Amino acid sequence: MRAGRVIFYWLGAMAVWLLLTWTVHWQSLVVGALVTLIAALAFGQQLPVMPLRLFNPRRWFWLLVYIPVFAWQCFKANLDVAMRVLSPGLQLRPGIVRMKTSLKTDIARTFLANSITLTPGTMTVEIKEDVLYIHWIDVQSEDPEKAARIIKGPFEKLLARIFD
Repeated sequence: MRAGRVIFYWLGAMAVWLLLTWTVHWQSLVVGALVTLIAALAFGQQLPVMPLRLFNPRRWFWLLVYIPVFAWQCFKANLDVAMRVLSPGLQLRPGIVRMKTSLKTDIARTFLANSITLTPGTMTVEIKEDVLYIHWIDVQSEDPEKAARIIKGPFEKLLARIFD
């Protein structure tokens, strides 16, 4: 593991420690330094993003765009599910949809899977390489490409700009 990467993650974790403890007592600083150093040494290699990529302003811009888009998609899905709950006569067609993604990195695919799961009415069941299996409360299309477009919505394009 590269020393610069460990130092970067250690300093970042220490900053989070200071924000969470909100104190500068020497005991807290010593414990925080030790705990965050151990965490950086143990898990720094597992973190998927290179430290310098975190400072790219283009990625931050698209992240700030993604947040309200995600909130809007969740709001619409919540209304849809609420309507289905309040209208018990509606016929549901639940099913598992196989969906290919063009996202390249594991972290981007994980964010896509979590975004889909956090949107009511859908849940990511499994991820295998570039294929996601999604449980959908009401399968709206038998065509895999059209179903994938409906489920992914704007998530995939924005996540590609943030992570890939």
